[in-house]
Amino acid sequence: MRAAVSGRAWLLYGAMAVLWGIPYLFIKEAVDSYSPAAIVAGRTLLGALVLLPLAIRRGALRPALRLWPWVLAFGAIEMAGPFFLLGHAEQTLSSGLTGLLVATVPLFAAGIALVRGDRTMLAPARASGLAIGFIGVAIIVAGPGLQVADPAGALGAIGEVLLVALLYAVAPFIIATKLARVPSLGTITLALLAVGIAYLPLAFLTQHDVPTVRSTVSLVALGILCTAVAFLGFFALIGEVGPVRAPLFTYVNPIVAIGLGVLILGEPLSPGLLLGFPVVIAGCWLAATGGRLRRSVDATIPDPAGLVSEEPPREPPTR
Repeated sequence: MRAAVSGRAWLLYGAMAVLWGIPYLFIKEAVDSYSPAAIVAGRTLLGALVLLPLAIRRGALRPALRLWPWVLAFGAIEMAGPFFLLGHAEQTLSSGLTGLLVATVPLFAAGIALVRGDRTMLAPARASGLAIGFIGVAIIVAGPGLQVADPAGALGAIGEVLLVALLYAVAPFIIATKLARVPSLGTITLALLAVGIAYLPLAFLTQHDVPTVRSTVSLVALGILCTAVAFLGFFALIGEVGPVRAPLFTYVNPIVAIGLGVLILGEPLSPGLLLGFPVVIAGCWLAATGGRLRRSVDATIPDPAGLVSEEPPREPPTR
């Protein structure tokens, strides 16, 4: 029998749905006067500085340092590449569309699991979920009324975001197979710090505009709220409901991203987006769960905001 979800857990679910649903709004605001490289450097360094004292106090850094090549690989795939690509793509795409496209992570994760030999992905419900999800993406991309800042570059930007989703799907396999015995807090803190330091010179070279106050506030919010605080909140949620049920809020994140884009940034809701959104979410849910509520989410499905933050299973995840 499933344990009841506590009031504290529901509060944490709500907080995580917002904290990892709003990064796309902040990225959209930040790219107004910061270069994509500067956003990556600022976000990761701020997040690392907040988490570093906690990681040191808990002794989480030493195990991560022992496996630093794999920690760097994780940081490159989970943070360095995606954070830059998201910033570059949102110079063209709306924040809501970006958030929804990133929500295809479970589809790519399911495909990777199939390539790795997970035969459960051939079950009718899961295979149908893969097909349905990508049909939803096609409806959004090719559907009527899609409005972007640069139509000529829109397909390239959409490709960048889908590449981000693929990278987010790959990263947990590194955690599960190479870093399973390393505390998540140590892995994340060290990876954030390494990515931030690596991007710092590029940030100075590419930052030509004078940052606005609004963009700066958004960048600070990205680093502190959507990275450091979000990690701590997710750790607490895992402790409350366990790693399998913790990532359920990821299905709400696109709703938050789209809603904030419409309400705050005045982004349009195209017919294609309205039609494709439920199709994508339904496909992701079927591919990840096989249609069974009791196996709602695997412990290592990454969040759409581009962060992986829970303790992984001992074996590679299956979707």
